[in-house]
Amino acid sequence: MTTPIIRQLTPSLLQDWLNFFDRDAFADNREWSGCYCRFYHADHARKDWDTRTPDENRAASSVLINAGHLRGYLAYVEGCPVGWCQAAPRLSVPNLQNDEALAVSDAGEVGSIVCFIVAQGFRQQGVATRLLAAACEGFRKEGLRTVEAYPRRAPAGDAGNYHGPMAMYLNAGFKVHRETEDVSIVRRALANVAR
Repeated sequence: MTTPIIRQLTPSLLQDWLNFFDRDAFADNREWSGCYCRFYHADHARKDWDTRTPDENRAASSVLINAGHLRGYLAYVEGCPVGWCQAAPRLSVPNLQNDEALAVSDAGEVGSIVCFIVAQGFRQQGVATRLLAAACEGFRKEGLRTVEAYPRRAPAGDAGNYHGPMAMYLNAGFKVHRETEDVSIVRRALANVAR
């Protein structure tokens, strides 16, 4: 495989992001194809997640991307997106703090790695690892002190590893910070933070 090129998501890349989600991201997991990385941004108190349509999530995520609120990185091979990592300052991902099990007191200093999607045929080739490295470097440049992620404690297959596999985080220097019933909260300090 050609080494993927990693690009930070900007409004100018919205169509690439949408094309990836529309066609490739969930080609082998249609059940989740309507998420459009909206779950951690949706107001679940206002409307039950299971009643939201794929078109509604697609449109809402497009608005968030254009406003700079849904952030992350795309991996490209030969000009086409093959992977995605939702990565943003923790305070810009509302449902992380809204979830009592995930809420933290230092949220303003933390960058969160929320999820990964790598297209079938590009998995197990280092795409997610490159996306993770780009996200960590982006957080460091923003002046955040810590990067945090939420790998599942007992993932079921590739789909269950959408938060990223624990082994990838441990290999990247993350340590278990604490655990909930479902996830391990892993953290790594960001070196050379300039404030």
